[in-house]
Amino acid sequence: MITLLLIPLLLPWALPPLARRTAQRVRPDMALCVMTGAAAALALGVVSCLGVLLLPLVLRVPVIAALAHVLQPVHAGPPALVVAVAALSAGALAVTMGVGVRGAAVEVTRLRTARKKIAHLPGAGDMRVVDDERPDAFALPGGIRGAGRIVVTEGMLQALQPGEREVLIGHERAHLAARHHLFLAVAQLAGWCHPALSAVIPHISFVAERAADEAAARVCGDRRLAARAVGRAALAATHRRNRGALPVVAAGGTTGPVPARVKALLAKPPVRRTAPALMAMVLLCAVAGASSLTGAAWLHHGVEVAQGELPPNG
Repeated sequence: MITLLLIPLLLPWALPPLARRTAQRVRPDMALCVMTGAAAALALGVVSCLGVLLLPLVLRVPVIAALAHVLQPVHAGPPALVVAVAALSAGALAVTMGVGVRGAAVEVTRLRTARKKIAHLPGAGDMRVVDDERPDAFALPGGIRGAGRIVVTEGMLQALQPGEREVLIGHERAHLAARHHLFLAVAQLAGWCHPALSAVIPHISFVAERAADEAAARVCGDRRLAARAVGRAALAATHRRNRGALPVVAAGGTTGPVPARVKALLAKPPVRRTAPALMAMVLLCAVAGASSLTGAAWLHHGVEVAQGELPPNG
């Protein structure tokens, strides 16, 4: 049982290389959905397995054992190994929860602060213009009832030609329309659950930018113009202020590996296809899920035996 529950803790290390290959070979919108889903599934498996591995040690506490009607220790493997693994799981789970709670609090604060700063800015429709000579642009998601906003500085508008401005605005509008902030939020949550999953965040961010690039290119009807707008905006924003104060969900058109984005826009439009890396990613999640469920089933059986409801070999 212990071995089965350790497998989902190791499988996330296989996701970053698969995500990199998927980002390169699969259409961005499809890659974004699959990569984010895989990261979320593996993160859920990690947290679930840590909790299940902790259960045999928790059931040794007299008060909890009495409440659970446990008559004897749960047999989940060699006692020394079970206690050691449970103790490590308790530490890992505590660290994960601490990092997640602190990180979420910081992101919520940053999001609220950013919304307050643009609340009274001039603009038209869903766009707000910041009186700042330093070029920058990003899509700020709205609340449950509020609509998102496109935030552009005066410096960015001055750095681009009219057609390029339309591409940039179309790019940011695509982020809001496709709700890319939700994918970025899920990726960040997964990254807080496991160090290997944090390495997937840049790949998810990249395919989100690529998906917005493709949407903007379709709207303007000129892939070369879209590529020029992305390159010029990124070049102009090279000396912008640090965007660290912005929330992770505020997707920016000048982020990510810009040369790769420009190269992709200058190539033919991507086609919908299923790469082996994408299928391997789905298989990875399936193996993690099967291991978690099987290990949890064995542990449940052990608890029933400890409660006297089943014979040891029942």
